[in-house]
Amino acid sequence: MFKTVLFPIDMSPEAQQAAAVAVKMVKTFDSRLILLSVIETTEDESSAAHPGQTSPDVVANLLTKAQSLFSEQGIESEVMERQGQPAFVICDVADEIGADLIVMGCRGLGLIEDSRADSVSNRVINLAPCPVLVVP
Repeated sequence: MFKTVLFPIDMSPEAQQAAAVAVKMVKTFDSRLILLSVIETTEDESSAAHPGQTSPDVVANLLTKAQSLFSEQGIESEVMERQGQPAFVICDVADEIGADLIVMGCRGLGLIEDSRADSVSNRVINLAPCPVLVVP
């Protein structure tokens, strides 16, 4: 049913919690697993690193560690690293690889006054070309 599972990862605790669900899904459906990390940029930024932005070295290390953790569970995975706005990149990659499912952690915004703010997971749910499993 889910031949290809896309698992966007970052350094959040929510992503770590979602990893356990990704393991179950991949094992249950004998799926291909793609790990994706997005280096966030904004429209007015150049490719140069900015304060507060995750460096490519940190992302590469994160992907290597994640791939090792999945390997310890008997799951082979492929890694991808992209730059851009996370929700759009996740959806573009899902379309590009023909993902059947996106598994991702949820970072709640809580009670915020700015209704323009939106979580990455909420944007992915609205834009994804396939089902999205959001792990609370």
